Amino acid sequence: MLNFRNTNIFFALLLPALVAYRIYYGLPWYVFLVVLIVYSFILFYGSYFIQAGFYIKSICNVDTNKKEIAISFDDGPASEYTEEVLNILRENNIKAAFFCIGNRVAKNESLLKTIHEQGHVIGNHSFSHATWFDLFSSRKMLEDMKMMDETVKSVTGLTPKFFRPPYGVTNPNLKKAIVRGKYISIGWNIRSLDTVIKDENRLFQKVTSALKPGSIILFHDTSQTTLKMLPAFIKHVSEKGYTVTRLDKMLNLNPYV
Repeated sequence: MLNFRNTNIFFALLLPALVAYRIYYGLPWYVFLVVLIVYSFILFYGSYFIQAGFYIKSICNVDTNKKEIAISFDDGPASEYTEEVLNILRENNIKAAFFCIGNRVAKNESLLKTIHEQGHVIGNHSFSHATWFDLFSSRKMLEDMKMMDETVKSVTGLTPKFFRPPYGVTNPNLKKAIVRGKYISIGWNIRSLDTVIKDENRLFQKVTSALKPGSIILFHDTSQTTLKMLPAFIKHVSEKGYTVTRLDKMLNLNPYV
């Protein structure tokens, strides 16, 4: 299995073997450069593709034949679109998971309260969602995550257990923070890219073409494109025989401490 530990063991054994080969038989220096590039590429892949489970296992889907999926929204609550997203979900009797950012709650406490009162799951998406979050020390990461916990608790009385890494980036420091904080790392297997795609028809095609039983879909309740295509998406999955199940129910896990 390709993971951080096994990768380090392999290259730790490979490097002295190459050094010995160079000493006794000769080996071009650029071979070591190639090895370094390959190693760096593997680390990059493991960091930026959460489905790889390279540093820590994240739940990205459910292995099932049952036609159910879970919808999740990141980066809210947002004053522009979250309320409208909630209205669409309520009209269709759908429960979703909202991975919220703590520093956006202060100005939108009522929205966070509504998310909770309408029966959706609230997950931790960090307090700061800082651009350089993945470069924080594990201690600073955990402090940031705990700040988000306290923010949610102050509004809803609940402490999130589900955590989604900002930008989906994982590394050894984040693994330590997740383990120490006793969080459950949640990823996705369908990334809508709705922060980039501005055409609702294109977004619709991208997401619906990837649908599989047990899928966890990543949307953003900060995206106008998602807001526009959401009713059509809900109608489509229903017509295809899918049920939208609340994330914790599909995973059979408690989302709160």
